[in-house]
Amino acid sequence: MADIRNEPVVVIGLGRFGSALALELAKRGTEVLGIDSQPKTVQSLVGQLPHVITADSTDIEALRQLGVGDFHRAVVAIGTDIQASILTTSLLSELGIPDIWAKAVSGQHRNILTRVGAHHVIAPEHDMGERTAHLLTGRILDYVEVDADFAVIKTKPPHDVVGMPLRESRLRSRWGVTVVAVKPEAAVGGRRPGFTHATPDTVLSYGDLILVVGPVDNVERFAAAE
Repeated sequence: MADIRNEPVVVIGLGRFGSALALELAKRGTEVLGIDSQPKTVQSLVGQLPHVITADSTDIEALRQLGVGDFHRAVVAIGTDIQASILTTSLLSELGIPDIWAKAVSGQHRNILTRVGAHHVIAPEHDMGERTAHLLTGRILDYVEVDADFAVIKTKPPHDVVGMPLRESRLRSRWGVTVVAVKPEAAVGGRRPGFTHATPDTVLSYGDLILVVGPVDNVERFAAAE
């Protein structure tokens, strides 16, 4: 079976997000074709990306000539021209690309991209703003939303679950969350250990770090508990 990590990716739109993505993919050994409509933007990436081209991604013939339809994965990272973003995504779908990622700048944009063929829609500014809001409030130390209403957080355990096995803490019935990993506060051999899987027999201490999964409202309520 082919390793999907080694399959080439076409990145269309080389602004701050698109160029950062393309450069990181290239750094990780992925073959990248970068496309942007602005010659100045393309010129700035010559020598950094092995394949970077000026082209109009809203022209399906231009995409065909560049062989874009042969790619398995494509990213539409156009952020300033919503119409071009939508049309490009639609054309990639028409070309039959099986894995299309697209950047959205609003909820409405996200919905349209999904309807015209995007398989994955990301909203970097919105997602980062939401994550930062969670970090600035309450006791959440890190936050990753993995679905529309499901998240993983890093926090410290509230007092009433400390000192007892997790099986006795009734986390699911009381808060509707699950502790999946623990990083103990206590050092072992002079070093603090990393995260390990939590089990029903795991006993939490006050200074431990824990990874908790569950619906967003539930993990927020759990993290706010004293």
